[in-house]
Amino acid sequence: MQLVVGKIGRAHGIKGDVSVEVRTDEPELRLGPGAVVLTDPASTGPLTVESGKVHSGRLLLRFAGVNDRNAAEALRGTILISEVDPEERPDDPEEFYDHQLIGLDVVLLDGTPVGELTEVVHLPYQDLLTVEKADGTEVLVPFVTRIVPTIDLENQRVVIDPPPGLIDAADAVVVNDESEAEAVVEDADAVVEDAAAEGEDVAGGAVTGESAGGDV
Repeated sequence: MQLVVGKIGRAHGIKGDVSVEVRTDEPELRLGPGAVVLTDPASTGPLTVESGKVHSGRLLLRFAGVNDRNAAEALRGTILISEVDPEERPDDPEEFYDHQLIGLDVVLLDGTPVGELTEVVHLPYQDLLTVEKADGTEVLVPFVTRIVPTIDLENQRVVIDPPPGLIDAADAVVVNDESEAEAVVEDADAVVEDAAAEGEDVAGGAVTGESAGGDV
């Protein structure tokens, strides 16, 4: 199985270093010295990581055979891909690879079917689950514990507890007065705070292993 683990950005310096947009929660494993990665386009790879360091919050890598700025700049935009054993699982039981989630049944707390999880959308500060409903329409579900309390791989299902209106617009809360509006805003703020908190975890590699990447 192939997973996207990074994208090469600008050249840095004159010795062949490139910045890398990391798309894996395990950069030390996927992009550590000695790692061999496939590329898209394939013509630029495979590439062997010679060295790496973090500079001003960015990961800088140098690949074997890339020894000057021109060669480094030629790699800009290249997608980095790792070969991963399909049976491999993240060490943290709370982490998941995209391919583990895609295809799972999505149900409500009471077991009511919602649809099928078809994609994990990775945004800078939050992941979203794309759920295709039986009528073919799609809904995006924030991948936060408050809304997605259970991932049950054994039974191949995701249990969600969506706020009113997320799955069915007909269930949306109609605000009749100022106090109700404030309550709705407070609930929304709570979800955002949860997402932000979990986003911090994601940055440290907690919610979805390979979350910043995805299957090829």
